[in-house]
Formats: sequence, C-alpha cells, structure tokens
Amino acid sequence: MSDKQMMVLSMLEDIQFSIELILKRFAKIETSDDFLSDEEGLEKLDSISMRLVAVGEGFKSIDKLTEKKLLAQYDTIDWKGVKGIRDILSHHYFDLDAEIIFNICDRYLKELLNVTQRMHDDIIKHKDSKA
Repeated sequence: MSDKQMMVLSMLEDIQFSIELILKRFAKIETSDDFLSDEEGLEKLDSISMRLVAVGEGFKSIDKLTEKKLLAQYDTIDWKGVKGIRDILSHHYFDLDAEIIFNICDRYLKELLNVTQRMHDDIIKHKDSKA
C-alpha cells in the first residue's frame, strides 16, 4: 500500500471517529432549539460544529491527495457542501445557525458515515486485490 493510500485511510478513520462522535452528541437533540436552550446545548452545538470543521477539512485533504478522484466515485454525497461547511464554520463562526447544524446532523450525517466506511473498505479491498 502506498504512503498516500495509508494517509487517506488514516484520514478516513479520523473522519469516521468524528462523525460517530457528532452522532453520539446529537442523539438527544430533538430540535434546533435544544442547542440554544441551555449551557449543555450550546456546548453540544460548539463541539459538533468543531467536529464538522474537522470532517470538512479531512475531506478537503483527501480530495487534494487523491487529485479529486476518490470523492468523485461516491456521487451520492454533496462533497462541495461537506467541504464548504468547514469554510463557513471556520470563517463565519459568529453567524453560526443552530438550525443548519441541526439539519446537517439530522439529514446527512448517517449517509456520510456510511459512505466514509464504504470508501475505507473499498481502499482496503483494492489493496488486497493487488497483492
């Protein structure tokens, strides 16, 4: 396995960990108002947002390492949106919208986790088939 493939696998594992952590922290959030109702909700909003930054950054790095070839193979995901949320959260943090974060977590993260796992597994299978 090449160094690049090893780096991509490591990043995918980090991304998977972050998504699983987000989903765990999001589990008791029922509406976007739950993020804003008390100190615990705000802490969850902050920590989830930071993990979303990490996920977006990770996929940006993977896209660069693979010369935009890997993510393109998994077209069920809006990769521009995944990478773009990182930019929005990083550069416009005070404009953070709890409803947008809620919708991302509620509607898109499980599929992103599934695709992340599939990407990882596909790389492993591809490596094994070349041996």
